[in-house]
Formats: sequence, structure tokens, C-alpha cells
Amino acid sequence: MIASTRDKDVVVIELQREDRRNALNLELCDAIRRTADEAVDDGARVLVITGKGSAFCSGADLGGVYGSDFLTALYGMLHHLTQLPVPIIAAVNGPAIGAGTQLAMACDLRVVDDKAKFAVPVVRNAMAVDAWTIRTLEKLAGTGRARRLLLAGESLDRKEALECGLADAHGALKYAIAWAHELAALAPLTIAHNKRVLNDVYEDDAAIEKGFHAVWESADVQEAAQARLEKRAPVFEGR
Repeated sequence: MIASTRDKDVVVIELQREDRRNALNLELCDAIRRTADEAVDDGARVLVITGKGSAFCSGADLGGVYGSDFLTALYGMLHHLTQLPVPIIAAVNGPAIGAGTQLAMACDLRVVDDKAKFAVPVVRNAMAVDAWTIRTLEKLAGTGRARRLLLAGESLDRKEALECGLADAHGALKYAIAWAHELAALAPLTIAHNKRVLNDVYEDDAAIEKGFHAVWESADVQEAAQARLEKRAPVFEGR
């Protein structure tokens, strides 16, 4: 159902329900959340999420989508990914439909291949998505395109997703992994702070201020200064 592989500080999480085009069910949602947590606990600095086969994720498995347990697992997983302290790259290797688009949006960056496509066709199946999905889609893709997806049931191909900002780069999984290694060399405390602010994870302004000062007081700041003096690349340890 899911597999993870590690290369130094990067962990690739692959959805493996190829027979269902990686549709999300309760078990897969739980597996994504658990595998991501295990990778972070084990010291991974960047995660890459992708799908096996020709689809990134075809959406929710309609066999169980109406159950409250599934909705709890789905939204719990999506919101949890936004709160993890490491960057997550979605390697969108084909259609990302419905919950697949939501999963891609829960990641911090999106790399799309030639066959990538995004859609949230709730108006075609009389379902609903939460406010986070609607507002995040509007922030990433813009109001006009979000309205087309959410009110008219349209889709965005790779080209249009790149043009509007829903996707960040064009490439296959190999490109996403190479980008992940670049991110893994950056300052992890700074990345974690920036992600928390961008995703509105901090509880209040006092917590934001505390996180801000924690970065400035870190050993990594001193390492960056020393590296500049020695004309070398800094080695950040996240402390």
C-alpha cells in the first residue's frame, strides 16, 4: 500500500495502490501520516511524496468516502502534513484528482510531469471539501482558477498549473528528489519556522516571536557566519 526509501536526508514516500490508481482509503491515509512521522522522527530533512504507476492519486476511494472515519483520517493526515517541521515535495507523476489535489496542496512544493492534472470535482459528485482546501487552492492557483475548479468542475493541466502557481516546477520524480537534496542542505530551523508561519501553525504572535528568536539564537547561525569567513558551504545541524 505504501513504501518509503531513504537517500541520506531525503525520504521518498510512494503510494502503492496502483490497481486503484492510488486512491485514498482510510488505511492509506493512516499509512501516509505514520510513514511521514517515522521519517521525520528518524531525522529526515525533506520528504517527497509520489504515486506508483500512471497516477499520483486519483482521489478518494469511493467505496468508503462517505464514512466519517475516512473523513477524519483524510483531513487529519492532510492537516498533519502541513504541520510537520520539514519541507514536503509532491512529485505529481500523473492525475491528482479530488483528494489527490488536496494531498499535493498539503505538500509545500509541487513538481509536475507531462501527464499531471489537477481537479477537485466535488460539484460533479455532490460532495464537499473543507474550508482549508478551498482557501489553499485559491491562494495557490488564484481566485479565478479556484472558482473554475470548485464551481465549474474544470481541471488544470500541467502547463496551466505551472502558469498560475499551483505547481512549482516541471520534472519527473528524479528532478523532485534532486531538488529535495538541495533543500536538505539548507538551514532546517529556518525552514521549519518559515513553514509554520506560511501554514499558520503557530498558536499566536508570542509563539511566532519565540520561533523567530530561536532561529537567531541557534548554532546554525554561527555556523553560517563561520562558513562565510572560511569561504565554504555551511553544514547545518538544526540546532
